[in-house]
Amino acid sequence: MEQTAVNSLGFAHFLTQTDGVGQAVLGTLLLLSIASWYLIVTRALANTLAQRKAEEFLKRFWLASSLSDVEATLHSQPADNAFAVLVQKSLEALADSGKDNLAVAGGMAEYLTRTLNNEVDLEAAKSEYGLTVLASAGSAAPYVGLFGTVWGIYHALVQIGLSGQGTLDKVAGPVGEALIMTALGLAVAIPAVLAYNAFNRRNRMWLSRLESFAHDLYVLLTVKGGNGKLVAPSATQRG
Repeated sequence: MEQTAVNSLGFAHFLTQTDGVGQAVLGTLLLLSIASWYLIVTRALANTLAQRKAEEFLKRFWLASSLSDVEATLHSQPADNAFAVLVQKSLEALADSGKDNLAVAGGMAEYLTRTLNNEVDLEAAKSEYGLTVLASAGSAAPYVGLFGTVWGIYHALVQIGLSGQGTLDKVAGPVGEALIMTALGLAVAIPAVLAYNAFNRRNRMWLSRLESFAHDLYVLLTVKGGNGKLVAPSATQRG
């Protein structure tokens, strides 16, 4: 008899006994979990692909004999990574520097600096995609689960009070079932928090490398003018 009562408890029994509030909490946790794992998988794949393309481009860039060769390559192969886009926009800015308009009124060096900074800022904004959702899931999911637990305990105690059976064996089961909500909240939050921290670290390293490359590119375009041999690379090539 006792074994049958124990077997009747569990997550499935909790689902059948919970009300609309409990189901809403479960639905919220499910949505947060789906959104988190979607972003984790897609962002991880996108970051890996971006890293691979950047490495290939940087290798070709530093092996090129001049920026003219790099420009010819970009005309034949569209820029498909942040470093290639940075070079493409910089070369376009260099070509536009002789025009008579407000954009280049401050001189070629100032216009090129602004172009490089804008592209780095744009890449920084792109790298933030999905992090708000991961941060929200990581911070909110435990509290959502805790709310579900509190509501489940309240619901269970009301039912026990109405039945008039307040012994420990009658209370422990429903209360234990309600704690499932807290466990689910933690199961949603932990991967989201770990992924958020990992992506933040990757973004810091990625942008630091991009800024270093932007500095190298600025030197090439202003000192060498794009006509001389490429100077020795910095950390962006060695990275």
